[in-house]
This record gives sequence, C-alpha cells and structure tokens, in this order.
Amino acid sequence: MAGSPPIIIGIAGRIGSGKTVVARCLERDFGFQYLRYSLVLAAWSNVDPTDKPRLQDVGGEVMAGAGQAELNRQLIERIDPIRDAAVDGLRHPVDDQSLRAAFGLRYFLIYVDAPASTRFERSRNRFATYQEFLQADSRPVEAHIDSLRPLAAATLSGSLSVAELTSQLIELMISFRKGDSL
Repeated sequence: MAGSPPIIIGIAGRIGSGKTVVARCLERDFGFQYLRYSLVLAAWSNVDPTDKPRLQDVGGEVMAGAGQAELNRQLIERIDPIRDAAVDGLRHPVDDQSLRAAFGLRYFLIYVDAPASTRFERSRNRFATYQEFLQADSRPVEAHIDSLRPLAAATLSGSLSVAELTSQLIELMISFRKGDSL
C-alpha cells in the first residue's frame, strides 16, 4: 500500500515447520527484506552458517548467557528502515519483545505450525533418523519456541501449498496494513 510505513514480520515455528518458506514467499512475492536469526548468530559468533548443530549449541549458549538481547540488537540494526522485512527464526520470547519494542504497531508475529512427521520429512537432508530429528528438536535452543505461539498475530499451517500460503499471506498483509492506519 503506497505511503504505508514498512511492517516487520517475525516468523516462529519448530524445525521444519515451514518458516523459511513463509519468509521467502514474503521476500519473493511482496518485496520484503529477508533476515534470518541463524545468519546473524553465525556472523556474530564466527560459526559456519551451514553447521546447524553448532549453531544450535551457540544459540543455546547465547540464550543461557543472557546474550539474546545483543543478538536481537544486531539483527534489528540490519533491518532496512524503509522496507518491509521478514525475520525468520524467532526462538525466544525476548526475540518477540525486542522486535515489538523496536517497531511497535508495525511489528507482527506469525507462527508456522506443522505435524512432527511433516517436519521430519522436510528435514530428511539434515537428519538420517526420526530419533536424530527429535533430539535436535528438543535441544535447549528450541525450548522456548512454543511459548511464541500465543503471542502471534496469526498461525499458518506449514502444510499449505505455495498457492494457499500466498493467498493467506495476501489476506494477512491486508489485515496488517489496516492495523498500520489505526
């Protein structure tokens, strides 16, 4: 919508739920800037961004050591102030609180949900067995994700087709934009 201030959409959900699909759809179809917590964490901690187990360990250390606020500060610094932005991978209520404090009524949280079996199938390139998937999904860095669900402005099914997802995102964008004009 012309003249509307940019909106920031945080995206949360468990491993393999479809968070990145949602964020990339916002980038591709709606022109959003794409940011990902794990990439900011990787740059900050000098960890290979493709080393997911190490990133989970470092993320757990950051949360346990009260570094989550600094991680959020670094992420927020990267958000272009004149563009809509999709932030992929919120994992902790502090992430939501930081984005709400920085962007106020321009910030919206979307929670993406999918059954564990669907999430495992999507993650088969990372996990050889269902047990490995469950172990990764229960690591300390993943412990607070479900607490973000009740904070979300919307919950999307990670089982939607891309066409269905795009349709739901159009409806959400209209709703979110109306909220901007209040």
